[in-house]
Amino acid sequence: MCALKMPTNQKRLTNVSVVRMKRGGQRFEIACYPNKVRAWRDRIEKDLSQVLQTEAVFANVSKGEVAKREDMKKAFGTENVSEICQLILNKGEIQLTEKERSAQQQAMLKDIAKLIADRCLNPDTKRPYTSVAIESALKDAHFVVKLNKSSKQQALDGIRALRTAGRLPIQRALMRARLRLADPLLRPDALALCSRIITDSSAAASSSESSDPTQKQQQPLELVVAMEPAGVRALEDLLRSRSPGSSLEVLDLRLEEDGDDPENGGDFVDEADHSDGAKVENIAVDNSKSEADAAAAAAAEELNRRLTLAAEDDDY
Repeated sequence: MCALKMPTNQKRLTNVSVVRMKRGGQRFEIACYPNKVRAWRDRIEKDLSQVLQTEAVFANVSKGEVAKREDMKKAFGTENVSEICQLILNKGEIQLTEKERSAQQQAMLKDIAKLIADRCLNPDTKRPYTSVAIESALKDAHFVVKLNKSSKQQALDGIRALRTAGRLPIQRALMRARLRLADPLLRPDALALCSRIITDSSAAASSSESSDPTQKQQQPLELVVAMEPAGVRALEDLLRSRSPGSSLEVLDLRLEEDGDDPENGGDFVDEADHSDGAKVENIAVDNSKSEADAAAAAAAEELNRRLTLAAEDDDY
């Protein structure tokens, strides 16, 4: 016997993402567009009207029950609907189906892995990891993605999780930054917070100008330095407190090392290429030497011939 389907007047919500918050013993909900909540929390979307389906606070979105004003006043201390919506949007719990939650967690995990790959490297080889390798290591470390936190916040948690697991050696890469010092006397203290100097444009300028020490002290210094990410805030605080006219600008989140030494992050070069090049160079040097010797021998022979003829003329 075929089962009968009972008619229902309830229409399931489609294309609606519900954000819920419990406060003061009451439940408050707002209706949002899918995927816009995450964009709002990541500060990508800043227009509230593009996030909310309707600017209203509900007691139950599926039933269309609007929250009472006295309940909102008691729970939030205000009846301003816009302020309450933003508070729920920032701190509320997103109601998702299991499939939606899994899809969002997977997408966020890829973002976190990409952020970590852009900022970290292998301490043994000084080479960056691929985001695929980072993502696989996070899964092996049983890293849990939280949808109520931004990807940038969780990237730091992911680095700590990888270090704790110990399966993937990882460290933060050095950053490349431009340091402008209005007070040259601050240079030793500022460089103490840096790893090394990459370029010093002020050195060349000072050498070509007057050697007056008082004039050199008045010239601002501009350096490109490599530094640890943890030292950025300390250096900014130092500049702010002792030299307000100075500045620090981060150029690259991960310093790309140059050179042929793999330990310094340079490119690996095949030894055979070096040996072949050395052989070619040696052959060229030998050829040039043989040509020079032949020319010298010919010149000496010609000189001897002329001396012999001169001697014969004298004999005659």
